[in-house]
Amino acid sequence: MGSDALEALGGLRVGQGYDVHALAEGRKLILGGVEIPHVKGLLGHSDADVLAHAISDALLGAIRGGDIGKLFPDTDPAYAGADSLKLLAAVAAKVREEGYRILDVDSVVAAQAPKLSPYREQMRENLARAMGIPVESVGVKATTTERLGFEGREEGISASAVALCLRCSD
Repeated sequence: MGSDALEALGGLRVGQGYDVHALAEGRKLILGGVEIPHVKGLLGHSDADVLAHAISDALLGAIRGGDIGKLFPDTDPAYAGADSLKLLAAVAAKVREEGYRILDVDSVVAAQAPKLSPYREQMRENLARAMGIPVESVGVKATTTERLGFEGREEGISASAVALCLRCSD
């Protein structure tokens, strides 16, 4: 690989994010900004959208900006019941303010139930809109854990994400 190619790669940054929330009765299940019919929802200070939270953390990781708990602490009443897509939009704005462009995001949600594939495209559209990037740059996958672990016992749902960002020239 030539020095020009290596120099071009120098502006690329990768971040990884992970989030988990417990399932609880009396809560809405919101993933990727989509309200999904289910007997339980995710417990949290905000709307507990684990997918939006994992992506937010991945973006912040790419710019070495900490995590969403640092930006939006769960001890702050201002974020009680907050729409996680709005928090994701604020994170994407911070990424841009720091001089980066979001190139690509990929994610996976681990949930035994409900079946998430019918909602995948709407999740991708919502997440892309919140980040201000094309829907083609957002991947969302779902998996079960074959009834293993807290996801498999339907005690909670987790999500992980990776983000690729590029440092923009001044």
